[in-house]
Amino acid sequence: MTGKIEEFLITMAVLIISVTLHEFGHAFAADRLGDDTPRGQGRLSILPPDHLDPLGTIMMAISSWLGFGIGWGKPVMTNPSNFRNPRRDQGIVAVAGPASNIVQAVVFAGIVRFSLGAMVGENGYLSPLGVFLLSGVTINLALAFFNLIPLKPLDGSWIVTALLPARLAYSYEAWMMRYGPLVFLLLIFVFPSFVGMLIGPPVYFVRGILLRGVPL
Repeated sequence: MTGKIEEFLITMAVLIISVTLHEFGHAFAADRLGDDTPRGQGRLSILPPDHLDPLGTIMMAISSWLGFGIGWGKPVMTNPSNFRNPRRDQGIVAVAGPASNIVQAVVFAGIVRFSLGAMVGENGYLSPLGVFLLSGVTINLALAFFNLIPLKPLDGSWIVTALLPARLAYSYEAWMMRYGPLVFLLLIFVFPSFVGMLIGPPVYFVRGILLRGVPL
């Protein structure tokens, strides 16, 4: 059984890993698609200091201690003019972040299956390792589905822009530039329960698939 401090440290460790690899996913995808801007800014790295935003990390720490999660990494800057197909490729770069979190959740779930003996302590409660691995599954799925919400500044808005016909994409982008961040802030600070209702079902559905048959 872990105490509050241990749970906080475990949550922060998972968040730092997850956010770092999320931002690296964006940088790697952009680089592969022909934009060397992230490479020039040192973002083709899996070191946390290269991807963590100071204020975003502080918010992660405060919110994790209080029992809810809010925070962000340093945005990966791209130059769409370097892409062969700017709108499509920007969408692929956006998908790469949430995709990296899905991959991380799958990896954490795989490790769970090989670590069952070490996941439960002598007292019958989850060990710190067990809490870390299960948190890795849940937090990464939450980050993935949260970032797929189609509101700026989240990745979902870029994905929708890439998928819509050009005229609709332009109108959508203009609306998002003007109102998206405001709606986003309202959701986070005024209607947080709605965000939970929105991403909770897909998170626990996929979590159930990844951990199916695990006796926990």
